Amino acid sequence: MKTVTRALVVRAVDYKDSDKILTLLTPDMGKLSAGARGCRKKGSAIAAACQLLCWSELVLSDRGGKWSVSEASTLREFLGVCRDLDKLALACYFAEMAEVLSVEGMPSPGLLSLTLNSLHALERLDRPPEQIKAVFELRLMCLAGYEPDLSCCARCGAPEPVEPWLSLRGGAVYCAQCRGASSSAVTPLLPETLAAMRHVVNADPKKIFSFTLGDAGRRQLARVCEEYTAMQLERGFASLDYWKKVKD
Repeated sequence: MKTVTRALVVRAVDYKDSDKILTLLTPDMGKLSAGARGCRKKGSAIAAACQLLCWSELVLSDRGGKWSVSEASTLREFLGVCRDLDKLALACYFAEMAEVLSVEGMPSPGLLSLTLNSLHALERLDRPPEQIKAVFELRLMCLAGYEPDLSCCARCGAPEPVEPWLSLRGGAVYCAQCRGASSSAVTPLLPETLAAMRHVVNADPKKIFSFTLGDAGRRQLARVCEEYTAMQLERGFASLDYWKKVKD
C-alpha cells in the first residue's frame, strides 16, 4: 500500500550505512516514523527531502506494518534557518517540542501549523529569536491543553489586574493585592507582557507574531513563557540547553 502526504521532518537518525529513520509530522496522519533507505547515498533522489526541518511531499510505502519513503520532493527547506547556527539550534528546540507533544497517528494540524509558522518567522520575519521562541512555547502550551487563564484576576475578577502576577503552576493571573490567594509561587508581569501573552493566546494563528515589545517586556516574556512551559511539562529539553550555549 502506498500513500501520499506532506510532512515536516522533526527528527532524523542515521541508520546502517546509508539509511535514516525519520520522525514526521503530517497534516492527515499525525506523527509517524518512516525509514528512508539509501537517502545518505551520493545522488539519492530523496536525500534533500529527508533532511531535518524539511517540509516535503512524500510517497510512503507500507512494508510489513512499517512506513518507508519511496519517493520525495522538497517543498521548503528553510535554508535561512539551517545556515544560521543560532536559528538552527532554536529550530531544533521547536522540532523536539513538537515531537514530544504530538501523538503517534493522531492528526494535530494546529501543532503542525504552529511549527511551520514559527520556522517561517525565524527565517523571514524581523522579530528577535527569543520573542519567536516565547510565542511558540505559549501557543504550543495552549494547543497541548495547558492554556493559562489570563482573562482577569483569578481572585477578584478584575479584567485589568493592578500590577499583575502570574502563577506558573496554576496558570492564572492575579492582582498584586490578590496574589496571596495563589496556592503556588507567582511571578510579576509588566502590563505589556500580559498584553502580549493575551495576544498570543487569543490571536488568529496567522497573526500571533504581530506585536512589538520593549526590551524589558521582551526579556520578561521570554523568561516567563520558558518557565511556564517547563513547569507545566515538568521536564527540560536538551535542544533548549544547546541553543542557550550557542546564542551566548
